[in-house]
Amino acid sequence: MPSEFTGKHVTVAGLGVSGVPAAKVLHGLGAHVTVVNDGADERARTQAAELEALGVNVRLGDGDTLPEGTELIVTAPGWKPTKPLFTAAERAGVPVWGDVELAWRLRGLDGREPAPWLAVTGTNGKTTTVQMLASILKAAGLRTAAVGNIGVSLLDAVTGEEEYDVLAVELSSYQLHWAPSLRAHSAVVLNLAPDHLDWHGSMEAYAADKGRIYEGNRIACVYNVADKATEDLVRGADVEEGCRAIGFTLGTPGPSQLGVVEGILVDRAFVEDRHKNAQELAEVSDVNPPAPHNIANALAAAGLARAYGVSAAAVRDGLRAFTPDAHRIAHVADVDGVAYVDDSKATNTHATEASLAAYESIVWIAGGLAKGATFDELVEGAAKRLRGAVLIGADRALIREALARHAPEVPVVDLDRTDTGAMLQAVQEARRLARPGDTVLLAPACASMDMFTNYNQRGDAFAQAVRELGA
Repeated sequence: MPSEFTGKHVTVAGLGVSGVPAAKVLHGLGAHVTVVNDGADERARTQAAELEALGVNVRLGDGDTLPEGTELIVTAPGWKPTKPLFTAAERAGVPVWGDVELAWRLRGLDGREPAPWLAVTGTNGKTTTVQMLASILKAAGLRTAAVGNIGVSLLDAVTGEEEYDVLAVELSSYQLHWAPSLRAHSAVVLNLAPDHLDWHGSMEAYAADKGRIYEGNRIACVYNVADKATEDLVRGADVEEGCRAIGFTLGTPGPSQLGVVEGILVDRAFVEDRHKNAQELAEVSDVNPPAPHNIANALAAAGLARAYGVSAAAVRDGLRAFTPDAHRIAHVADVDGVAYVDDSKATNTHATEASLAAYESIVWIAGGLAKGATFDELVEGAAKRLRGAVLIGADRALIREALARHAPEVPVVDLDRTDTGAMLQAVQEARRLARPGDTVLLAPACASMDMFTNYNQRGDAFAQAVRELGA
């Protein structure tokens, strides 16, 4: 199909889950595509062979050199803006897009009415919120999908044969950095905490990239009342005339907010006479699990759905139908009156703070790769809830030192081993510290790669160790 890309020389930066679809789509649109990739491992060679069979040129092991004649770069989201390839592109006046930007520009190319995007970002909770949103939209009878940073290609969604009424779109700060033209129907920034600062360069730059999600919003900019930084991003956004700021809160909502009243999720934003009226949406018990941060996710998802015109009944039905992914504050088992909960996905302090706030008396399993994080504020806030702590991983000393400063009365077990078998010992030590009514919580506040392939494997190891306790 003729397009603006026909005959254009486009460089795709990076293979993987975004680069391969981008290369295929651009090639199919008649572009002259060259893919550059830093690595040349077996996976990269396999992907390269697949693309070369289509007629795409692939250069492995050299992701820094700008191919001659390049008119556009489409980059994988994780490639840093400081990379020499992009420096060369800036000197040459070559624009750089991400795959999200490409997907945005390709909407409607086949003549179909483009599906609006309901967009979600934030430091934590993005995937859960997008999945909740998709569940609500489906409960309303809408054709939808959860796409984007969640692992489902946006390019496939906008160029594939399946038609959608609306898309629930998860966007990372990386993706937003490379998506200057994105204009969502409505969007939310769930929360902001320091993360990926090595990539963005500063907290200010990180927040600015998150805030791009609000630019050009048509209907609603949803923000977290408890996180003023998200409201500040709304205030700074250039939106369409009539776009509204909609807050969500775990407390009683004011006008133009969603919140919680006596165990009920309520809407005072998308109702007639919002100064006097409220609409019941669902019960707190309809949220799985009903931890405070997950209720906040549900309110954010409900806000976007209501902005799209979804009924209160569909919000309730969608939340009831939603099942969270593994390793996100997942109850594994009860053993001798003690609950064992896997929140291996809590890989930073902000996520772990929310996880710790969900339980009253905790034996905390924590540690791993700190990624430059500090733990004083986290430990100080959770100290009264801690029955004990079991520390694992390469940077566990940082957490041990924070516990010594802010919770010196809390017993600590420091496991001086980083093999994968350490998890079984950690669970056994946690059992020894726990009392009936306690929760043994794996919420590491750290990345997993010092001991495990990823947080999934870490959570699986925890669950297996718990099952062995109850055997």
